[in-house]
Amino acid sequence: MGERIGLRQKAATGMMWTALQKYTIFFLNFVADIILARLLSPSDFGCIEMLAVFMLVAEAFIGGGFGSALIQKKRPTQIDYSTVFYWNIGMAIIMYAVLFTFAPAISRFYGIPILSEILRIQGLILFVYAFNIIQFNQLQKKLNFKAIAIVTVITQTSSFVVTIVLAYRGFGVWSLVAKNLIASTLTSIIFWFYLKWRPLFVFSWQSFKELFSFGFYMFLTHFVTQISVKIQSLLIGKIYNPSTIGYYAKASSTEHIASSCISQVMEQVTFPLYAEVQDNKIALQNMVKKLTMTLAYVTFPLLFILLLLAKPIFILLYTEKWLQSIPYFQVLCIAGLAHCLQSVNMQTISAIGKSKVTFVWTMVKRFVGIGFIVLGLVLYGMKGLLCGVVLNQWFTYFVNMGLVSKYVGYKWTRQLLDLSPVFFASIAVAVISYFCGQLCNYNIYYNGAIILLAYFILYLGWSFVFKPTAFEYFKTIIIPAVTKFRNKLR
Repeated sequence: MGERIGLRQKAATGMMWTALQKYTIFFLNFVADIILARLLSPSDFGCIEMLAVFMLVAEAFIGGGFGSALIQKKRPTQIDYSTVFYWNIGMAIIMYAVLFTFAPAISRFYGIPILSEILRIQGLILFVYAFNIIQFNQLQKKLNFKAIAIVTVITQTSSFVVTIVLAYRGFGVWSLVAKNLIASTLTSIIFWFYLKWRPLFVFSWQSFKELFSFGFYMFLTHFVTQISVKIQSLLIGKIYNPSTIGYYAKASSTEHIASSCISQVMEQVTFPLYAEVQDNKIALQNMVKKLTMTLAYVTFPLLFILLLLAKPIFILLYTEKWLQSIPYFQVLCIAGLAHCLQSVNMQTISAIGKSKVTFVWTMVKRFVGIGFIVLGLVLYGMKGLLCGVVLNQWFTYFVNMGLVSKYVGYKWTRQLLDLSPVFFASIAVAVISYFCGQLCNYNIYYNGAIILLAYFILYLGWSFVFKPTAFEYFKTIIIPAVTKFRNKLR
């Protein structure tokens, strides 16, 4: 009992530190993005987005799913850590050689010569990534999210400052390349000296095989996921020009802040927690239920607000040269409603050791999702692609929910019923708020402020009057965590 209370306290503290990290980075990224959107062109962002799929695939090979395997294993040894470390370094060398060799072919594929040089420079990140995976993994395993938060904020702040200076001085797309390199390098250096961990001069095939049995399926899952996530960027980059993919990337990254920022906080904390209670199905069911409903209570209204206020937000933040991003952004907000809930369900299946199940169903989800996206693009262009993205996200969510229903016991019908009050309340409040804004004949900013105020008052009013379960869970998770975190800072 005492151990469970201690775990809950660690979870609350960890969630607050992770939230502090994510929201500080969100604010810094938000400010930097506004500045960079004014200094750089959509094609600059498009060039980086075109290469994202190749970088993500390379990183998936380096990680190989072993990071998840080390977290899932209750007591990993120094031999385990050392074995994975040397695997990461070896794969970084191989993957960089592959990227370096095929960079000219990739640039010819897109018809943009500069992409070859960009990919060869940006590919150096792979060595840095391989170097600090173990350190990051150990901090996660110990639920030491305070250290992760502090280091991440320091490194991201430094990289943002350098990027803005370079963009101001006219370095264009190279300022975005520098941003990623600086952040990764500083993180690796700080982690290396902070943890004092050093690999043993040993590579154990026994350890490798043991971790590989779980990590292999996690690797394949991650690999297919990264391809499916970025397939739209690959297709847009090939069929359209860099500016179009830049508009799409800006819409996607802005929506991603809302749908993923909160869920990533939970994801980073919950996977180790799920692993700790993997043998207690009742505790696992309750944990999934509370986290899912809390996440929906916060994220659903946020996405509806962004959908309603898309035009004033983009004009105010990014200027009118990004107007083409607005319809993309609004459609992606609908996809984000499903995306925000996916990880809570899927993390559960991974944590209880069902890596093979995770892989098989990920293959199904991703290939079906790619089919939606490709078919939509072929038939209806960008509109069809966006519809494919929405169908992909909702199909993925329903599959994840079905897996939790089967293996954890939190039935999909029960989950839908639990989420329905928040979902329908968010829609109803959005409709009323929209008409409140339409009744006022002011400019888009005043109308936007009225919509925002109306939504905030109505949603909170619904919460306090009807006291939905999601609101009660929100209070039981967030308020004690905030109180404990505030006391620690004193």
